[in-house]
Amino acid sequence: MHVLILAEGVTSRDGQRDRTQRTPELSALATAAEAAHRILGSQSLTPQDFPDNRIDSCDLLDIVKPIERAIATHNPTLIYTHHSGDLNIDHRRIHEAVVTAARPLPDSGVQTLLFFEVPSSTEWQVPGAAPPFMPNWFIDIATTLEQKLAALDAYASEMRPFPHARSRQAVAALAHWRGASAGMQAAEAFCLGRHRLF
Repeated sequence: MHVLILAEGVTSRDGQRDRTQRTPELSALATAAEAAHRILGSQSLTPQDFPDNRIDSCDLLDIVKPIERAIATHNPTLIYTHHSGDLNIDHRRIHEAVVTAARPLPDSGVQTLLFFEVPSSTEWQVPGAAPPFMPNWFIDIATTLEQKLAALDAYASEMRPFPHARSRQAVAALAHWRGASAGMQAAEAFCLGRHRLF
């Protein structure tokens, strides 16, 4: 598994946006990403520096290019990205860029695109404003749920107390609900974007 993080995730809430300085918040977020990377056992972690909550201010091609580079470097058969209906503008723009970068060219090795939900973004979108998240692909995570929760614990600054949707308890409850929806103890749910058989 290779992870590409496109936005730095901090400075949108700063009174003065200065992404050139290595602030304690940026350092803490980078440390959290590294810790989660180690917990999950991913093979690589590649951070980019797009502006948090302002990726829509960037040209689509500029967002597509690092994704295309990652695809060329790692030659994935499966890509996970955000659902297009998320409330978060960055998630919607990244979705668009990933779908563009992973277009089904004849020489592309990408077989499957899966779109995931993000607690406190996907379910907070209002009805009719964007496509609803209606999962049709479920992956059993009963044996790895604790590992997922430990990776989220590494992002303590991003997590919130229950009953916030981005709390440890809510994420665990969602995993059990998605699992129950598909006859499993716990599951990750996705919307299938594309699946090609070679």
